[in-house]
Amino acid sequence: MTQQTPLVSFITVNYNQTELTLELIESIYQYTNVPFEIIVVDNASKVSPKSKINRIYPDVRVIVSGVNRGFAGGNNLGVEISKGQFLFFINNDAVITQGSINAILSAFDQPTIGVVSPLICYYPTSAQEVEVDVIQYAGATNVNPFTGRNAIIGEKQLDQSQYYQSKPTFYAHGAAMMVKREVLERAGLMSEFYFLYYEELDWCERIRKAGYTILFAPTAKIYHKESISVGKTNPLKTYYLTRNRILFMAKNRSKLEYLVFTLFLFLLTIPKNSLMYCLKGEWQHLAAFWRAIKWNFRSNPERKAAWEADIDLLPTQEAILNKSYA
Repeated sequence: MTQQTPLVSFITVNYNQTELTLELIESIYQYTNVPFEIIVVDNASKVSPKSKINRIYPDVRVIVSGVNRGFAGGNNLGVEISKGQFLFFINNDAVITQGSINAILSAFDQPTIGVVSPLICYYPTSAQEVEVDVIQYAGATNVNPFTGRNAIIGEKQLDQSQYYQSKPTFYAHGAAMMVKREVLERAGLMSEFYFLYYEELDWCERIRKAGYTILFAPTAKIYHKESISVGKTNPLKTYYLTRNRILFMAKNRSKLEYLVFTLFLFLLTIPKNSLMYCLKGEWQHLAAFWRAIKWNFRSNPERKAAWEADIDLLPTQEAILNKSYA
């Protein structure tokens, strides 16, 4: 008897980018030959994309959130109505390629594998770039105990098949990661405290602690339309990167490791960044940076809740499946 092919739930979050979302949906229909469903969560866009998406793709399920719940919150809404044995979280500015979904599913060849991320390349924007792909993600290193940062393996390298082996990695990439449904029962959902940045790293920490392996699968490739050039940051990005880096370390490292990180933060990171923002005259960035520091080291109810958040506070899969949204 042939084993039944599992249902894959594609979950993507839209925020004022309906055309990009439509291009992702088109690639899914074009290149997926296993049973699937598509769930689009709109994070309070100025104009709801529901009517436009469903006019072209009536089978796509569109959830319109009344508020912007961030990356984690938007994806969690999608999880709550999903039915697939495997959930593929994919950015709406990405597109899949021929055979990528089959390759990812094939990578789940051991019961301990809980998450698989494909090879992610920057989307080609010129005829020259079509000839050779530029890598955005080929796995990730562990978060440095001093800086609270990690590195993306292969970033901005030309894809010359140098990353040809599937291998365990510390973190999946939020732009494209497939998760077994059973993982949610043991590790819970993504924490919505982060809103932007570090949420998938925090989730991967809990998934690994629950006994699952996170795998990088190079035989599957997706293209991500994020710019290859590092654009100028904005104060919002400065705030969340700083705030969430500290929060991540507090939640996921031992007291001793967090103490070492805190010493590094106050003795080097804070003076260095403060001086840099002053010399550049980036006063809004400076204010955002210090607001993030104060959020973590001054007592406030939101920080306390985030600091003490535990897996058992998150809904179980049974609760997820029994809950519905209008």
